[in-house]
Amino acid sequence: MKEKIFVPPIKIQGIKTKLVSFIRENIIMNKNSVWIEPFMGSGVVGFNIEPTYAIFADTNPHIINFYNQVKSGKITPQIVRVFLNEEGKLLEEGDDKYYYIVRERFNKNHDPLDFLFLNRSCFNGMIRFNKDYEFNVPYGHKPFRFSKAYITKIVNQVEHIYLLLKMRSWEFVCQPFANTIAMAKSDDFIYCDPPYIGRHVDYYDSWDEQSELSLYNALLESKANFMLSTWDHNDYRKNDYIASIWRNCHKVTREHFYHVGAKERNRRPVIEALLTNYEVEECENLSSGAEYQISLF
Repeated sequence: MKEKIFVPPIKIQGIKTKLVSFIRENIIMNKNSVWIEPFMGSGVVGFNIEPTYAIFADTNPHIINFYNQVKSGKITPQIVRVFLNEEGKLLEEGDDKYYYIVRERFNKNHDPLDFLFLNRSCFNGMIRFNKDYEFNVPYGHKPFRFSKAYITKIVNQVEHIYLLLKMRSWEFVCQPFANTIAMAKSDDFIYCDPPYIGRHVDYYDSWDEQSELSLYNALLESKANFMLSTWDHNDYRKNDYIASIWRNCHKVTREHFYHVGAKERNRRPVIEALLTNYEVEECENLSSGAEYQISLF
């Protein structure tokens, strides 16, 4: 039976939906561990792991604000339904003109519901900001985007998180990755999905070699088990940082296909790597057919 993967309401480029099962197979943590994500992004991995305790962090305040409002009850599934119904009708009438009205409104007021609207109606579902931290993704040119079925799909995604937050002890914080990693204790688990160095511009902050090195040092100092998602190679080149900065880590890989890019010919398979400071034991008799041993709870 194929494992059902929950897709979160906020999407970003490079979302790990198709890699969740692979990542899950390689996690080693216990029921009392705090799941720590210094680069929350979409949150798709942690949301599907569903740990009892978690700290989701990001430098993008709009992602954090959205989920904190869901947690506090200021945003509910019903509120999302009413909002998207109203805004969807206005988009049908105003098309690109109305999209840019909402974008300008969001850049002024930073309403998390406007952020959700833009994320689901912009070009290719991207999240991108200019040097002044203004959302600048162009319109996706789909005036009938918010059909009844599509709104229900988004509402169900919000409801899934809304209900989980009533049963889990999860925090959402906006801060640099080093601050988040410093919160980890030795028996916690840190999952890192930073911007992929050498492949594309980050959706909120820049990322360079010094950032990669700082991340490695912070993880090394934490003493907690950690896992890093990154790219290993594609048809044209390889990630040289794996053999330099991350050379002491254990590595497992899997092919992944990204659907980011305006033209289909630019959408190429990439070999993804999971780098850990622990070795995952191979196991031959897993009923799920997984290749590696997992110790989650």
